[in-house]
Amino acid sequence: MENNDLNFENRVDLDKLKNAVIQIKEELGKIIVGQENFMDLLIVALLADGHVLIEGVPGVAKTITAKLLSKTIDTGFSRLQFTPDLMPSDVLGTSILNMKTSEFEFKKGPIFSNLVLIDEINRAPAKTQAALFEVMEERQISIDGNTYKMKPPFMVLATQNPIEQEGTYALPEAQLDRFLFKIDVGYPNLEEEILILKTHQERKGVLPETLISALISEADLLEYKNKIFEVIVEEKIMKYIAQLITKTRNHPHLYLGGSPRASIAVLNSSKAFAAINGRDFVIPEDIKKVISPVLRHRLIVTPEREMEGMTADKVIEMIVQSVEVPR
Repeated sequence: MENNDLNFENRVDLDKLKNAVIQIKEELGKIIVGQENFMDLLIVALLADGHVLIEGVPGVAKTITAKLLSKTIDTGFSRLQFTPDLMPSDVLGTSILNMKTSEFEFKKGPIFSNLVLIDEINRAPAKTQAALFEVMEERQISIDGNTYKMKPPFMVLATQNPIEQEGTYALPEAQLDRFLFKIDVGYPNLEEEILILKTHQERKGVLPETLISALISEADLLEYKNKIFEVIVEEKIMKYIAQLITKTRNHPHLYLGGSPRASIAVLNSSKAFAAINGRDFVIPEDIKKVISPVLRHRLIVTPEREMEGMTADKVIEMIVQSVEVPR
């Protein structure tokens, strides 16, 4: 059931938003080959006001894609390289004594930006990872009895390498739950690999960032985010989401299921998915598109099933197939 080709009249004007998304994808397409789903999910997370965890082996364009996306938006950007010796103050900021006034002044850290890229988030120890808990959920930082609000838009894009375990610290479940999506970035196929080599050759050493232009302003982004709230979700669709999430909580293959935060994440991201496809209503296919990236980092497979090769993605697929699709 794919409604994209059907004739319908939107109650919400989504033309401007849809065209902006097409432009962003075309701009990223100058550098990024393939990765269509990756780009869609990044844009959906941006519109749904969510954070993204990007996992993949080194060299599959995780960091560069996140950096280039930030270049298409006329807003603040900062990049943090997480290392084992990184302290919370290196991320959030610290109070420094002003010798002239003899008073402490708060010097903001690199987290005070709009789009924040955290490279190799699992390389920093637990206390530095924990420094992100409040800012990711509440968009604010509490230090020395003062609260500092983050200026919207605010989005964390974090990368991690699934292969390397030396010198890494696994993210706690509470932090994983704060990410809207976990996106798995795989290898390109043969045709894409050839195209990557061709585009690299044709660039003749020109840096990718210099080829990307800012296409939308902060005001545009805020307008598009507000449009997402207006996307219609029928009660049968909400019931479908609830059934899918509830099934994760009593599935024999799972030790940990999805929380109500997961249900809300599916709802918000499916609305954004509908909007970027020019629809002001959610269909079951939107939910199927977002269910895996929303759930894969929130579920824990039982140790016995994990030893048999069962993965969270396989369980999600089983659950989707077992729940009747609303018509």
